[in-house]
Amino acid sequence: MNFTRWSARLPGTQRRAAARTEQTASPDRRGDGSVPAARAEHLTDETPSVPAVDELRVREVLDRVPSLVALVHGPDHRIAYVNDAYTTAFGVRPLGERAREVLPELDALGLFPLLDQVQRSGKPRTVKSRKAPDGRSYTFTCTPVAQGDGGSEGRGVLVFATDVTDHAEAAERLRASERRQRETAVTLQRSLLPQELEEPDDLRIAATYHPGGTEAAVGGDWYDVITLGGGRTALVIGDVMGRGVRAAAVMGQLRTAVRAYARLDLPPHEVLQLLDGLAAEIDANQIATCAYAVHDPNEGKLVYASAGHLPILVRDETGTVLRAEEPTGPPLGTGGWMHSSGSIPLSPGSTAVLYTDGLVERRDADLDEGIAALERALAGATGTPQVVCDRLVRSAGVTPDHDDDVAVLVLQHPARTGAEGELFRNAALELLGGVEAAPRARAFASGVLTSWRFPADLHDLGVLATSELVANSLQHGTPPMRLRLRRTDRRLIIEVTDGDDHLPRRRRAEAGDESGRGIAIVATIASNWGSRRTPGGGKAVWCEFALPRTGPS
Repeated sequence: MNFTRWSARLPGTQRRAAARTEQTASPDRRGDGSVPAARAEHLTDETPSVPAVDELRVREVLDRVPSLVALVHGPDHRIAYVNDAYTTAFGVRPLGERAREVLPELDALGLFPLLDQVQRSGKPRTVKSRKAPDGRSYTFTCTPVAQGDGGSEGRGVLVFATDVTDHAEAAERLRASERRQRETAVTLQRSLLPQELEEPDDLRIAATYHPGGTEAAVGGDWYDVITLGGGRTALVIGDVMGRGVRAAAVMGQLRTAVRAYARLDLPPHEVLQLLDGLAAEIDANQIATCAYAVHDPNEGKLVYASAGHLPILVRDETGTVLRAEEPTGPPLGTGGWMHSSGSIPLSPGSTAVLYTDGLVERRDADLDEGIAALERALAGATGTPQVVCDRLVRSAGVTPDHDDDVAVLVLQHPARTGAEGELFRNAALELLGGVEAAPRARAFASGVLTSWRFPADLHDLGVLATSELVANSLQHGTPPMRLRLRRTDRRLIIEVTDGDDHLPRRRRAEAGDESGRGIAIVATIASNWGSRRTPGGGKAVWCEFALPRTGPS
């Protein structure tokens, strides 16, 4: 093979004879005699001439470069040349043979389709960081070359491979480190989320969390379900700004704080007010969004507050989707804002969705478009909460390589009928008059519990608890007063409300005290008890009794 004929057509090596000039000594332009002519002549004679680039033999250059070089020609890619570096890496290769037969390393790297493409198109192509059979990684550049008229028989491809093993190994170490960091962040994130959701009597709930596809996409999304007692349930969703382990750690602290504040049974906006101050203490540079909602089955609505979070969506029993208004303030940690509470209907047969921005936010679309798409998906999503949850995630196009983490909390208030409806009952009595209201309340409770066919022992405990709660309200509260009895499939709930906002507390009554034993008696006989201030002023004191697993007799 005449390599010189091929080299004449390699890119960048064409001779430019007309542009070449012979080197000559520079004339003395100073004219002041400061550079002796003899010295100038001596320097010119001793300085060796440097050949022009066009005068170097291409083969001489390629033989010496440390990169791997091979030249193939013709449609069947016959070997025209391999340099010393190539021979050192893969062994001697016979010239004139078909590359597919004697260059198995190129076949293993999948380069032959690329050679065909370069030969047909006449355009160079590069593939980066391919691992060769010798265990090293190379970046291959395939450049077309031509001989003669450039026909198919005269076309060739110069294969130039640069060893990038060190770079590839460094990149792999970086990727492995990122994978470990992501696994750590995901493990921490999942460990801080609820391992099992609490199961309220009146709601059916499901939740899901999908970490982002990279370490940078694992953030601080969280959700929680907190049973408050008295049939009420708190629902929380939040998102800590930032990514990685730090965001997950901050999320864990905020979630723990929410559970603690929820036990105080405060209105949603007061919970967020407390959480806002704590978020600033945890990290002044870290902010988070959060929505906190409380469901009371007696009211048929969600009372909520939001700190910069996305609006809650509710699909009612007719299939209409409502979007919660936003009476709220900026994200947690910003401080200086008074949050407020709002409400949205959640009647029997309704489904509500709380979610983080990873579900609806996309780089190429407006956020409102994402929320509108979620509304349309919710309008057509039926089934159990878990089925609805999965459908919403699929409709949003969330995949394992999603660029943000996603948390979704779905709750349903089932419309119960028939035998199931018999297990969920309510009865209420306005407590009018003075001390005579107490015997009326006992008689009312006895009649209701008898009609609900409770066992005799539970009936008597319910009447006693009613008597003590009503007596406490008559003595320490102010009108209006109301008694409410509620049963679910799991418990009996007794609640008394009045117009005074002073919350009772359990205390030890001395032997001579004439009062102070009512709450202690209720706390002793009931499964649980508590009190809270009501939104319009006043308070509610409640207790509950767990029903036998076999149900009422």
